[in-house]
Amino acid sequence: MIDSTHSSAERAEVRAVRESGRTKVLVIGGGINGISTFRDLALQGVDVVLVERGDFASGASAASSHMIHGGIRYLENGEFRLVRESVEERNGLLKIAPHYVKPLQTTIPIYSTFSGILSAPLRFLTHKSGKPQERGAFLIKVGLTIYDTFSRDGGMVPRHRFLGRKKSLAELPSLDPNIKYTATYYDASMHDPERLALDVLQDGRAAHPEAHALNYVEAIAREGDEVVLRDRESGTEFRVHADVVVNASGPWTDLTNDALGEDTRFMGGTKGSHIVLDHPELLEATQGREIFFEHSDGRIVLIYPLKGRVLVGTTDIDADPREVPVCTEEEVDYFFELIHHVFPTIPVARDQIVYKFSGIRPLPRHEDTAPGFVSRDYRIEVDEKGAVPLVSLVGGKWTTFRALGESLSDVVLGLIDRTRTVSTAGRAIGGGREFPRTEKARRIWVQENLPGAGARADQLLARYGTRAADVWAHVEQGPDSPLAGGDLSTRELEWMVQNEMVARLEDIVLRRTSIAFTGNANAEVLDEIADALAPMLGWDRARHDAELDQTRQLLNERHGLDIRSRTRG
Repeated sequence: MIDSTHSSAERAEVRAVRESGRTKVLVIGGGINGISTFRDLALQGVDVVLVERGDFASGASAASSHMIHGGIRYLENGEFRLVRESVEERNGLLKIAPHYVKPLQTTIPIYSTFSGILSAPLRFLTHKSGKPQERGAFLIKVGLTIYDTFSRDGGMVPRHRFLGRKKSLAELPSLDPNIKYTATYYDASMHDPERLALDVLQDGRAAHPEAHALNYVEAIAREGDEVVLRDRESGTEFRVHADVVVNASGPWTDLTNDALGEDTRFMGGTKGSHIVLDHPELLEATQGREIFFEHSDGRIVLIYPLKGRVLVGTTDIDADPREVPVCTEEEVDYFFELIHHVFPTIPVARDQIVYKFSGIRPLPRHEDTAPGFVSRDYRIEVDEKGAVPLVSLVGGKWTTFRALGESLSDVVLGLIDRTRTVSTAGRAIGGGREFPRTEKARRIWVQENLPGAGARADQLLARYGTRAADVWAHVEQGPDSPLAGGDLSTRELEWMVQNEMVARLEDIVLRRTSIAFTGNANAEVLDEIADALAPMLGWDRARHDAELDQTRQLLNERHGLDIRSRTRG
């Protein structure tokens, strides 16, 4: 454990909670669903404390495929309620979080006309994978037609379209020439999931003075009507009384309940891994579209252009939440195989991988149901046997976080005899407020709010949405120097420390920016950022060096990098 001080903002939050020793609701788990519930309760004026044992959105929420989607394949599971809710939430997020959620054209390569017609009903009824059999054009057409009825948002979302081989290859010439058709429809991309989660969190903190969010603080026990918390930065322990405890710790829900003295068997998560490639030829081949298809083993996989790189995923393997998930060499082989399946003339090599990541999906316990058929829906379990009610969230996905937060909040409001006063439906999130949606509006907004930013304007608007105005106002107040080759600057870093509860070097390179994701986290960059952070966070030389060592180890072991320490002259 690293011994440290927090940033000034975070120290104030921890101190306020420790000194008060009580709150109405304690939410354990700072992934997107815990954060969404925190914001919803804060908007109702409920005193609420959120604790997260790592950084916010650093677990399952950081390991997504960076998509907001309706889940067309869930139709095969018969999860029509989830599909309807998902597409409604997707359409809503395009409006309330336009700075991070963007329309995404998605194309499915199809190799047959009628394949799968006989096996699909059996899969639907039994949820067993059986022998993989490709879904042909007929089945995909039926699925997309149903999807359109849920998805179109009053006609704002285009209908799907089918093309034959000749027209498909004219649009995407690098596709396998053996395809018979392509089907194209729209979902949505999520460019910065960790920053979107942080925006939701900041809205919650701003909504109510007694809404406090603490990262690097874990729940370690329950004693009567109090939960024992440990600050992982300082090592200190303190107790908080709450009238309701919400366990939103995702795949670790059963482990958290065990620490709280409750034996539950709710969860059965699966591991999903991804790789990120710096591969201009593959990027060009996608033509800006996600390529979404069924691989030969029946697994639904994707090739997805993002941030000038190509994201490839994902796997679906039963996982133990007590073990750290990593992307294995076997999974990399699998990803290369699926790329070759769709783009057979484009070579890929391991030295083109700039980043790997893996996480555990918070799925319900599924016994012998095949991983791909485990429900992606969520449910809420309430245990009122103890001194205070314990509410456990089982399941949940990025796309439905707003609706889930509202549902979970409603359960909590009922337990504390409060009524809803505010809905989050249609409520703009953070930097999505008054976000310029046309090129003309964008130019005007930049001129009025980012004067003198020049080439940095686009970067700031992409990273913060309209919150960029506050960031730029801070940058202009003092001398500023570029960091990480221009991905960051010293004044912007200072703003993050003062406003975004930064505690560690990894918070910056993994979650407050995309420096690691895009392959720009090398030894020089880490040293440069650590040198700038040290005086801002009061680190001595030992803490500075420990941060570098820990971050290098994390990037190397968890994310497939090979960063060596630099020799200082």
